[in-house]
Amino acid sequence: MYQVLIADDEKIIRMGLSGIIDWNSEGFSVSGQAANGRDALDYILTNQPDVVLIDIRMPLMTGLDVIRQARENGFKGRVIVLSGFSDFEYAKTAISYGVLAYLTKPVDKEALLQGLRKAKSELDEEKRQKHSKDSFLSKTRKSLLRGFLLGELDLREEEIRDLSLTHSSYQVLFCEDYAKDKKGSYRLADILRVANPNERELESITIDDRDVLLLKGHHPIERLKTLLGKYENELPPEDNSPLDQVFIACGSVVEHVGDIPRSYQEALLLLEHRFFAYRGQHAMVYDPSVYPAPDYDTEQEMLSENEKKEITEHFVSEYTERLINLLQVFNRKQIAETLHEMELYLQQSCPLSVDDQKKLLMDLAFSIKDKLLRLYNQTEIPFRSGVEVVEFFRNSHFLYELILFFTEQFDHIMTALGYTSRDNIIDDVISYIDHNYSTNITLETIAPLFGYNSSYLGKIFSRKMGQNFNTYLDILRVEKAKDILATTKAPVYRVAEMVGYRNVDYFHIKFKKYTGSSPAEYRKQILSS
Repeated sequence: MYQVLIADDEKIIRMGLSGIIDWNSEGFSVSGQAANGRDALDYILTNQPDVVLIDIRMPLMTGLDVIRQARENGFKGRVIVLSGFSDFEYAKTAISYGVLAYLTKPVDKEALLQGLRKAKSELDEEKRQKHSKDSFLSKTRKSLLRGFLLGELDLREEEIRDLSLTHSSYQVLFCEDYAKDKKGSYRLADILRVANPNERELESITIDDRDVLLLKGHHPIERLKTLLGKYENELPPEDNSPLDQVFIACGSVVEHVGDIPRSYQEALLLLEHRFFAYRGQHAMVYDPSVYPAPDYDTEQEMLSENEKKEITEHFVSEYTERLINLLQVFNRKQIAETLHEMELYLQQSCPLSVDDQKKLLMDLAFSIKDKLLRLYNQTEIPFRSGVEVVEFFRNSHFLYELILFFTEQFDHIMTALGYTSRDNIIDDVISYIDHNYSTNITLETIAPLFGYNSSYLGKIFSRKMGQNFNTYLDILRVEKAKDILATTKAPVYRVAEMVGYRNVDYFHIKFKKYTGSSPAEYRKQILSS
């Protein structure tokens, strides 16, 4: 049985909650009750119940303060918040404390049951995972490798031999399901083992419920490189294929055993940066010029709450004003560029955590909504409800999803304000391509910025330009590459990168297709003439 605390200052509500459902049949037992916030916090810290049902407004301490202090003191249980009113600010704060559900009074029995069953499902899974983790930790070899990767211990010579760490190169990678909400049917370890039957060349373990692979030696590392090359050729993996169902984060290839934990930390860093992955991205490879060197010997300096608040308020104030002005003049091009600027700042410069960035963007959405409602109080604008917005941000896994949310909302807003002309949309798209051809742009990533789905935008692009999007982009990139080849001594692989090709072989193919010669031959012809 999982233990439940009911905290509410009204005795009749505590009694009602105790009797509204058959707790035992649902797998729970009401182990305690509290009539004020102070008693609730004391009970939580002393007894560590599995589930807490708590009212927001109580004597001595509010429910939100109880949750916050309990979390700060290490409480990991599930929390269901009860409230006599619907307040989006309270809901946002509660979500930031990791509550399971936010229910308004009078409490609906079915809604409460749904929240409890979700809590039980998570608790059951947590218990199963803990048992599985304890089981593999009991195996000395796995435990030894885990401690080594985490930098918790150094290996002796006999342990290095036992783990077969006698190769010339190593690489650590994480693999997880590509779809966050859908379990894939393939494991990368199994895919790599097909080409690497030698068990001594591949080690797979689980750390913090994540699949970790250690590749040992030239052969498995080259096999992985070949697999990753399929992502680099501008061609997405086939639907439901093994590569379509996995996401891979790779650390550097290292030559010395002592550097393996660094490769692990690099791969882990990329996994934590997956929030910033572009749509359809299946793999990230550590690049020291893009990502900071992981430092796991010292604790990262944490921002204070005042610093977080200052960053958030400045961001929300600046972008609310800019975007409101652009919406009122229906400037789609500048809106798209401003959203892209926001995206780059969050990816590269913003010191806030992913959760804090999601909250920052949610605050921006509410700020824009509030200001427009004041400016156009006689106009019916189809805003999403506050609850819908909070739920959407809570369940979003990627930054591009949140940027797309703003794009779609702005399209609806401009339509409501009277914007109907879209004749110049392709001119705006062309301008955007001309300024961003060197980045990893695709029709799928551009379309949402202009309020279209990729299929429809592709059709009107081809109709107006007389060629499809990819052809236009390839020709533009080749023309830019010709200029660089003729005016600089940059190596060909670097020229490929400068014009937006991530794979130099693919660049060779496209360059020869549109010029009739290879990049090196073209440069030689230019120099000789």
